[in-house]
This record gives sequence, structure tokens and C-alpha cells, in this order.
Amino acid sequence: MNKIINLYNKIFILIHKYTDDIFKLFVRLYVADAFFRAGLTKLGGWDSEMPFLSSSAQYLFENEYQVPLIPWELAAYLGTVAELILPILLTLGIATRFNALALFIFNVIAVISYPIIWQGGFYDHKLWGVMLLITVVYGAGRISIDNLICKNIGR
Repeated sequence: MNKIINLYNKIFILIHKYTDDIFKLFVRLYVADAFFRAGLTKLGGWDSEMPFLSSSAQYLFENEYQVPLIPWELAAYLGTVAELILPILLTLGIATRFNALALFIFNVIAVISYPIIWQGGFYDHKLWGVMLLITVVYGAGRISIDNLICKNIGR
């Protein structure tokens, strides 16, 4: 019986050794894709009332989103920038835990400020929140710029 248990443990240690970093990369890429695509939908041109924001994004921030504490114009720009910059940093694995935490907070604010999410998209936000917390707790893994930086600092 001990031989079977030891074999079982060795198999899963081996699987973990080769899949842990791939799993962490997948989690980062999945969440980054969702947020980056959302940021792209908010981009507009110079000809809009607020440069670089689409008219639909302006409408949403002015009339639908109920972002607390800051004016809707500032929330629109900060939200769009966060959705475009943080996912890129998360994908590359630069300051991964910090960026994952920032996106987690951003995700919570999105759920709070847009009550319509509770009807249809709340599952997605919960999934992204869990995936971001996994990244905050376990880090980026070896497939990241953070890892390269830490290796070079240790030399």
C-alpha cells in the first residue's frame, strides 16, 4: 500500500513541477484578455466630446456606472487606462502581484458601481476575482519578467 501511495505522490509532484507555471500563466492571460478587451471597447477618437473615449463609454460612465467618490469623467479615463495598461503588465509578469491586486480592486469597484452586472455578468466577475486572488497569493511563476528580475538581482 505504501508503494502505491508513494507512486501516487511522485506522479503528482512531477505533474505539479511541470504544470504549475503554465497554470499561473494561463490564469494571468485569461484575466488580462477579459480586461484588455473591455478597455478596447471604451476607446474612441479625437472627434468625440472627450478625446480617446467612445461615445458609448461616455454614456455609460455618465449615466449607468455609479462610481463612488470621483467625477464620472475622471472615472472614465482612469477605468479605461486601468483596463488597457494593467492587463499588459499582468501578461508580461511585471509587478504581477501588485497589478493583480489593482485589477482585483478595479473588479470589485466595477461590480459595486454597475448594479446591472448582478443580473448577468456577476459570474464572470467572481471568476476573474478568484483568478486575480490566485495570482496575488501565488505570484506569477517562472514564466514572467518578475522571475527574470529576481534571478538577476540574486546574482
